[in-house]
Amino acid sequence: MENTRLNKIDRLLQKELGDIFQKQTQGMHGILVSVTTVRVSSDLSVAKIYLSIFPSEKADELLKAIRANTKAIRYDLGQRVRLQLRKIPELSFFIDDSLDYLENIDRLLKQ
Repeated sequence: MENTRLNKIDRLLQKELGDIFQKQTQGMHGILVSVTTVRVSSDLSVAKIYLSIFPSEKADELLKAIRANTKAIRYDLGQRVRLQLRKIPELSFFIDDSLDYLENIDRLLKQ
């Protein structure tokens, strides 16, 4: 039962954060930020958010900007989910480089 609840919260946060990042990056042409995975701790105090950023050359720069604006992002998230969640978790952002890893494996196999 607890696992089902955490999965629902993961999906809710993933959907809302994806929407927040989509609206924030509309002005930056050629940049796409996707929320690939959200993992919330069992006590709902910490959420680990994995982002896929295209193009990957700008990933580090964009991740620094996102981490600098974590409080504003958490506030926006809180405004969106305030009726579903009592406590908004602390947000930790990470780069999801699984697509780069897959591309590298494909490139190596083709050689």
